[in-house]
Amino acid sequence: MKAAFHFRDIVGRYSALFCDVWGVIRDGHAILPDAIQALQETRATGVPVILVSNSPRPAHDVSRQLSLMGAPDDAWDGIVTSGDATRIALKEQAPGPFFKIGPPGGDDLLYDGLDIAFSDVDEARAIVCTGLVRELGSEPEDYEALLTKLADRQLPMICANPDIVVQVGDDLVWCAGALARLYRELSGTSVIAGKPHKPIYELAYRMLLDRGWKGDRKTVLVIGDGPETDLAGAARNGVDSLFIGDGILGGDLNPSDLSAVAEELAHYNASATWFAPRLIW
Repeated sequence: MKAAFHFRDIVGRYSALFCDVWGVIRDGHAILPDAIQALQETRATGVPVILVSNSPRPAHDVSRQLSLMGAPDDAWDGIVTSGDATRIALKEQAPGPFFKIGPPGGDDLLYDGLDIAFSDVDEARAIVCTGLVRELGSEPEDYEALLTKLADRQLPMICANPDIVVQVGDDLVWCAGALARLYRELSGTSVIAGKPHKPIYELAYRMLLDRGWKGDRKTVLVIGDGPETDLAGAARNGVDSLFIGDGILGGDLNPSDLSAVAEELAHYNASATWFAPRLIW
């Protein structure tokens, strides 16, 4: 792993970018101007940028959220989300019924236009999980009894957000991926279409091709702050990665010590080609 504190020093090596959202271009509360500038400058060199997010919401809603936060519309060429890839998985299991785990109302756009039904635990044929439900607890362990009951019924869980945690300002918030991980530990099975799994990347490559990209897949760079999602996804696709340190691992890293950063990533069985504390042009 090498330092890439200024993105302009390495961007010429690549034909396209797959860039994470939370922890890279926004911190959960605000847009990060330096990161936006880096993406704008990248596009100005002719390198396309696809935002690849594990948000359980469709891409158009993530675009709306970023716009409301003040993000310009010229920093990326397109967006793909775990929500987009999950909708394909839901269609394959339709009409269900599904037992739904997630914040009330918050992720309902995921189901728009899909002919699916919902039910209680006893009637469900599958589970769809978009996140934790405040009423059931704020830690994954609070869900163990519920998930044990579901695992005993051998119901597959479709996880719409594979992230374990996400950065919200200075805090880390548990995501649906933490519940899917616990469900597997309880002998349940999970279906995950978002990062680091193949479906979301196939959507991203398809978006590049639809926009006239003629590069080699091996010349795409993945940018992200998640060892188990972004970096693992890059490794599975055989492409380089830029690890952003001031994200979900920001409190655990000394950005001036590359060997210590690499050692921390090794705890997640992950590695990166490049490292930068933040995405800066």
